[in-house]
Amino acid sequence: MDELHLLRATRNTTGTVPPAVLAAGREKLMQRAAQEDSAREPAPVLHPRRPWRRALLASAAAAALVAALVAVDVVGSDERPGATAEAAEVLNAAAAATITSSDPVLAPGQYLLVDTDMVGTTSTVTPEGQEFSWLTRRDHQVYIPADRTGEWVWIREPSKPVQFFDEGSRQEAERVGAGSSDSGDVSRAPRGEFGGSTQHVLNDMPLQEAVEGAPRDPRQLLDLLYEGNAGGGQTPHEEAFERIAETLGTGAIPADLRAALYQAAALIPGVSVVDREAALDGRTGISLGIGSPEQGFRSEIIIDPQTGLMIGERTVLLEDGKIFPAGTALGWSAVTTSVVDSAP
Repeated sequence: MDELHLLRATRNTTGTVPPAVLAAGREKLMQRAAQEDSAREPAPVLHPRRPWRRALLASAAAAALVAALVAVDVVGSDERPGATAEAAEVLNAAAAATITSSDPVLAPGQYLLVDTDMVGTTSTVTPEGQEFSWLTRRDHQVYIPADRTGEWVWIREPSKPVQFFDEGSRQEAERVGAGSSDSGDVSRAPRGEFGGSTQHVLNDMPLQEAVEGAPRDPRQLLDLLYEGNAGGGQTPHEEAFERIAETLGTGAIPADLRAALYQAAALIPGVSVVDREAALDGRTGISLGIGSPEQGFRSEIIIDPQTGLMIGERTVLLEDGKIFPAGTALGWSAVTTSVVDSAP
């Protein structure tokens, strides 16, 4: 569970985000960062554009098929209304673009580098009950060997405060020395089992099992995501959308499953286009989201419409809070991948 997931897991009973809730979430975050976070492999993978010439013709046909399937699933289904027509169109195009790209093939000795830039919320509560919050950045790099049973390397950069919304929080961050004692760390583990744990995606399915055996049928995939998602404080639709965002955010998902995930998102009621010019970490894409008004959040994924790649995800505050104004991205992550010849 990463910072963003933890942030999403915080519950808000007032319609905004009480700093106490954020503080509790941060506390969980820091504990898990030292334990469970290390178990979650930042996932590998990317999907650079398909270099294979043979894929060009095949991909064109596949793209048409994907588009047709999405159109049938979204427009033709009477069982569930699915996403808005505009969102379905974007997801349809993303699925089509994705299926035309390929995953990189690593030569023996090479590594897939997954670089994740991440921002989350840090909160403190003084003994007098004063609450302070600010945004903190912590970037990660994961090196995944061509032989995935080999040793993975996970580098966590030092964390540092990056944005304040009131002077009191700035002074509190300086007082507690926020980030000053964090020098980052490096973890190494065979098969990416950092901390002895395997990364899970979708509906708590081990990553490799999902890569190899998760349904490629969008409806079946969505049904899998709905299973076991009730009772978490969010609707099954919101939970399913978040599981899709988290799974795509690993960077370790092959093209055919990525396309199926986009198609599955198109079947989720309440998903809509939020911003067609959404900027995230220097890149621009189309943002699609689903709101969780009771918790005061909206979960978003941002997609590059040209490649179908997910640029990143973010959690946006819907109403003014005590410290953060409405519209603040309380947590976001952006992922880029590349192939390198060695690991640190």
